[in-house]
Amino acid sequence: MTTRGRRTATAIIALCALGLAAGLASTAPSRRPAPPPTPTRRPAAALRPNPKPAPEPGRLPQTHVLPPPTGPAVERLGRAVLTAVAADRIEPAVGVFFPLAAYLQVKAIPNPAADYRERLLGELRLDVEAAHALVAQGGSEPTFVELRIPQSYAHWVEPGTCYNRIGYYEVPNSRLLYRQGGELRSFGIASLISWRGVWYLVHLGAVERPAAEGVVDEPAVGPGTSRYLDTC
Repeated sequence: MTTRGRRTATAIIALCALGLAAGLASTAPSRRPAPPPTPTRRPAAALRPNPKPAPEPGRLPQTHVLPPPTGPAVERLGRAVLTAVAADRIEPAVGVFFPLAAYLQVKAIPNPAADYRERLLGELRLDVEAAHALVAQGGSEPTFVELRIPQSYAHWVEPGTCYNRIGYYEVPNSRLLYRQGGELRSFGIASLISWRGVWYLVHLGAVERPAAEGVVDEPAVGPGTSRYLDTC
């Protein structure tokens, strides 16, 4: 082959190589940068109104429901009364006392709020002091055992009696049992009355008393005995 022929062949080979490279480049996938991910939009939290506080039970209307003689509410009542007596403070018992708002609905008297504060809470204070003096003689902290409510004594007090415009259930002489120094002891709760199917304390030592002094309702060693008294 002549020199001119060799040059021609070399040129042809070079052109073929360039064409092959161009073809491979055109078929290769393009490497473009991936687009940034689209941010996920979370749905805006639904605006929820703040829940309304539950209304006070005493502001609600009365129901003709007889409260049960046992259960968490009864245990809470008994423990609160014993706590008040042990500490010589009425505040724990006020939490299970008949609600003022309910008393305002019930009583058909000129100033039921004053009667509630001065008479009912005043007598509660005297009775707690008297029961505290009794329990303090035991020499140790009393431990709650049980509040026994004589359900067979429960009766409905009709509207129009005892200066009431609204009726309620009343049960006399429940027994609060506690243990002190390894011995079972008890005293009475003179009167519980109902509001909307729950028992509340209204008279601790006595419904009626001859003088402005505290009363302990029939304290006893052992469980004691409930007896029926016709009260409002």
